[in-house]
Amino acid sequence: MIAGTGAGDDQELAVTRAPADRGIEQKIDRLLRQMTVDEKLQQVQLLSDGQITDQDAKNGVGGVFSLTDPAKIDHYQHVAVQQSRLHIPILFAYDTIHGYRTTFPVPLAEAAAFDPVVATDDFTISARESAAVGIKQIYAPMVDVSHEPRWGRIVEGSGEDPYLGSVMAAAKVRAAQGNNYAAPDKVVTSVKHLAGYGLAEGGRDYNTTDVSESRLRNLILPPFKAAIDAGSDTVMCSFNSISGSPGCANPHTETDILKNEWHFDGFVESDYTAVDELRACPPKNRDEGPCGHGIAADGPSAGAAALNAGTDSEMVSTNIRDNGKQLLSTGQISMNRLNDAVRRILRVKFRAGLFDHPYVDQSKIASQTLQPADRAKARADAAKTMVLLKNDNNTLPLDPRKSVAVIGPLGDDQHDMLGPWWGQGQDADAVSVYTGIKAQNPNTTFTEGCKMVDADLYDPANECPDDSGFADAVAAAKNADQVVLALGEVRGQGGEAEVRSDLDLPGRQEDLLDAIQATGKPVTVVLFNSRPLTLGRVVANSAALVEAWFPGIEAGNSVADVLFGAANPGGKLPVSFPRSVGQVPIYYNHDPTGRPCDTSQKYDSRYRDIDSCDPLFPFGYGLSYTSFKVDNLRLNTHQMNARNGSVQVSMDVTNTGSRTGDDVAQLYIHDPVASLEQPVRRLRGFQRVTLKAGERQTVTFRLDASDVGFYDNSGKFTVEPGEIDVFGGDSSTADQTDQFQVTGGGRGWSTP
Repeated sequence: MIAGTGAGDDQELAVTRAPADRGIEQKIDRLLRQMTVDEKLQQVQLLSDGQITDQDAKNGVGGVFSLTDPAKIDHYQHVAVQQSRLHIPILFAYDTIHGYRTTFPVPLAEAAAFDPVVATDDFTISARESAAVGIKQIYAPMVDVSHEPRWGRIVEGSGEDPYLGSVMAAAKVRAAQGNNYAAPDKVVTSVKHLAGYGLAEGGRDYNTTDVSESRLRNLILPPFKAAIDAGSDTVMCSFNSISGSPGCANPHTETDILKNEWHFDGFVESDYTAVDELRACPPKNRDEGPCGHGIAADGPSAGAAALNAGTDSEMVSTNIRDNGKQLLSTGQISMNRLNDAVRRILRVKFRAGLFDHPYVDQSKIASQTLQPADRAKARADAAKTMVLLKNDNNTLPLDPRKSVAVIGPLGDDQHDMLGPWWGQGQDADAVSVYTGIKAQNPNTTFTEGCKMVDADLYDPANECPDDSGFADAVAAAKNADQVVLALGEVRGQGGEAEVRSDLDLPGRQEDLLDAIQATGKPVTVVLFNSRPLTLGRVVANSAALVEAWFPGIEAGNSVADVLFGAANPGGKLPVSFPRSVGQVPIYYNHDPTGRPCDTSQKYDSRYRDIDSCDPLFPFGYGLSYTSFKVDNLRLNTHQMNARNGSVQVSMDVTNTGSRTGDDVAQLYIHDPVASLEQPVRRLRGFQRVTLKAGERQTVTFRLDASDVGFYDNSGKFTVEPGEIDVFGGDSSTADQTDQFQVTGGGRGWSTP
């Protein structure tokens, strides 16, 4: 394992999962002996807020999701506990993704902070606010590694790197669950989506994923393992198939790896109707093409496939509950497997304290939500997530003594600032960019320029469709000393099912930028978006460029803090930005090829119509209002014994500029000779540091066998002897380098 991801001292991503509590297991034993088959089948049923009825609660339904009204939650809980035969409480769940009431930056933005403290703040507050209304399970963190900016759900994860994703996942789980998620301000997390959802073909949501065993284990699964090791007690299986096996009917990922290898003793719930989607289409629809995965002929066989693979709880569809008795009588499922699923669900409910404290104390909700101190953290953390991509001629920070024109469709927008999965965040509570800037510089105006409308269905008429407002925008720019142009996507263009084939700014926003740039005024573009965009024209026509993502409830204040220099941007990109959508997928940790890209050659691996081998902005990139030097890379030894050795890697980070700022020291490795080709670089450590002008700090990381080894295609972890290249710097293009030798090693090591 590796140190230095946070405070710089020795830290491990993994922690030992607590053994099952014997007292809890005995209580479960007693309940199982009393339960009828019908009651067991009710426990594995998970209903939506639109499905739940009093009768379901009386019958002993296991879980309910997306119900947020605390009075209704309390009502159904009273019915379940007081009127069901065995008085088993309901587990209420919700998609608390980046805030419940106090909305934090979107997860992709939080990864850009390269600081687990940001994730910790979010999930500490999110857990408290969720638990206050009776929600004791959250469907987060989403840890799908993705190379697909076209995929709308890339915004919900931590980007393209499994190590960064692992650090953020573990931090979120620890923050939300604490040492005991029965505590009134804690919840149980559900890590999702098992597995491979982020690598769906073409970036199309719900689409298939085809990967080797080594790619599954080296790229996709590490953040899941980190979350499980940190204590996550529930998991959501995925919509997509992986190498032909749907996520919610995949015994390899759900049972062989998750439950058997990783000793996971919590439960797995399906995603929304994912069990139903295992079926083939009804015959009358087959002429139109298949509409399901087609691994099950009907509802009963879909329920059996899911349960037997390791899915313990079925969301929305009712194939297991409705057909369970039939499946038992025909031997398609076993009582042992049904009992195991029920045991896992009850175990989580006991650990969540629901048998002791099932009800909602509505008198305490107000004191637990939307607190000023929480907003202050959201504001500071949002500023830490912003990435300065360009700053010609020190355009930023802005001069607070000079007038500012805020222009653009997202300039006075509260709604979209909350981003996808805004929880219960309210538009009225969000701070717009114009409001935030005007609070720090009263000599500020706003002109929309063109309109962007968040709508459920795509319509180009909602995306800055014409230039009718350009003249007013140009006039506003001419009358101001400084221009801030707020561009990007609406929040509805990111998230589930929001796949884009074009990564340019929607509508005529780039035309608006051209018109403003023609005034000759220095233009700062602030981007609000869910994904990497193709920004060649934006970079060419702006003096400064800030990637702000969707910053959350304090968006305008945090943007103003960055633009005026109260906060010096120090974020780094957690995902590569392509030059063209045709480069996708493009990511830093790609495998090598025998003919790597060389723009001076013909017969090599590159695009002929792009005069570059690289993305527009690489993973780990980000500027500052000051300057930094990362140098003096050194190793404490140039040999590592694979059995018990380690290598300490140190580098110096110096603030060579004139103001205090943050930089992120980053450590990468490469195994140049291995039995399976290895990524050209792999991130194995990072640490965000704050330095005063002229200050220097030494950052030290520790590498051991778990860092240099890899999984082969038989699922075995191997550490091979040989040379390891080390790279240090403050982006994935780090150029400080050294090497060390690994001695010993071999196949079949225990999972690191």
